[in-house]
Amino acid sequence: MSAGERRAFLTAEWRYLVMLNYDVDPAILHALVPRHTELDLWNGRAIASVVGFRFLRTKLLGVPVPLHRNFEEVNLRFYVRHRTADGAIRRGVVFVRELVPRLAIALTARAVYNEPYLAVRMRSSAPAKPVEAPGPVSYEWMTGRRWQHVSAVTNGEASLAPIGSEETFITEHFWGYTRQRDGGTVEYEVKHPRWRVWAATAASLDADVPRLYGSSFARALAAEPASAFIAEGSEVSVFRPRLLPG
Repeated sequence: MSAGERRAFLTAEWRYLVMLNYDVDPAILHALVPRHTELDLWNGRAIASVVGFRFLRTKLLGVPVPLHRNFEEVNLRFYVRHRTADGAIRRGVVFVRELVPRLAIALTARAVYNEPYLAVRMRSSAPAKPVEAPGPVSYEWMTGRRWQHVSAVTNGEASLAPIGSEETFITEHFWGYTRQRDGGTVEYEVKHPRWRVWAATAASLDADVPRLYGSSFARALAAEPASAFIAEGSEVSVFRPRLLPG
C-alpha cells in the first residue's frame, strides 16, 4: 500500500442485486434524514429501494473471517446528498433496515457504523457463479415465523446503465450517511465500478413492513414498484466512517 493510500475496512463482492424502487412521500423520509444531508430526488421524486444481494469473499481489514465470508443481505434504503466544505456534492444512501443472517455481522456493523442491522434466518436463489442470464433471483428471510422475500426475473441482456438514467442514479450513490445516537452524522465511502444491469419482470416484495421498517412505509411498499432491475454487481471496498463536524 503506497503512502497516503487508504486501507478499506471491508472488502467483498456484491452480486446479483435485486433492486425494487418505490415512490415515497418525502415527508416520511425527511424525519430520517441525517444532519448535514438532504434528500436527493430523482426528477422530483423521493425514492426508497428494497435491495437484496449476495455478499461474497468478505474480508475485514484484509482478513477473511471464517463462516462469515458469504451471506445474503436485504435492505431498505433511500437517497441523500451532502455538500462538503469546498462545495462538492457527495451523493449517498441512508439505510432504514439491513437484514443479514449472522449475528456477528450485525453487531460489528452496529458498533462501527451504527447501522440498523438485524440478524435473521435467510436464504437465496442467486447464482453461486457468474452467469449471463440468472433468470429468477430471490432473497428470503424469516421474521414472525414466516418466510418473506424480494425477487425479480432478469429480462434480456445485461448492459451498462446509461449516464443520467434512473438505474445510474440508484446504483451510483457512493457514500453512506448514518445518524448517530447523539444526533451527529457519520460518513463513509463505498467504491465500486459501474455495474451492468438487467431489466426485470415479475418484481415481488412480500414483507412485514410495519415490523421491519415502520408503519409509515406500509402504503408505499404495498404498491407496485415504480421500477425494478437486477444489477450484476462487482468487487466493493467500504472505508471507515468519519464524524461530520458541527
